[in-house]
Amino acid sequence: MTDDLVRFDTVALDTPDPAGLARFYCDLLGWHVERTDDDWVTIRGDDGTGPGGGARLAFQLAPDFVAPTWPEPDVPQQAHLDLAVDDLASAGAFAESVGARRVHGPGPEEDFWVYLDPAGHPFCLCLT
Repeated sequence: MTDDLVRFDTVALDTPDPAGLARFYCDLLGWHVERTDDDWVTIRGDDGTGPGGGARLAFQLAPDFVAPTWPEPDVPQQAHLDLAVDDLASAGAFAESVGARRVHGPGPEEDFWVYLDPAGHPFCLCLT
């Protein structure tokens, strides 16, 4: 069975500052640091999903990291996170208060806004 053979564990993002980016996502998501090393920090939520009862994000030291230039194609985004919210305006204001920068939205009849985290990774706040 595939659910016994292969299981989702962690999404890891490259960054020149693993501890700083981990702090940003802990503040944004209300998660906590699970593990920290010189070049790797893992954070986890307590929402009952994922391995061991919580989803995980990790931040890996990449001294030569070049931030995506989305929506410009010079440096492609490669990946992004979609985060579910009930109120785009309130969640967006909160995301900006902890260090995110909005790069797309609001627009007419849009159900998502796009932000950049402090390292430049795009993520979306998506209306549920």
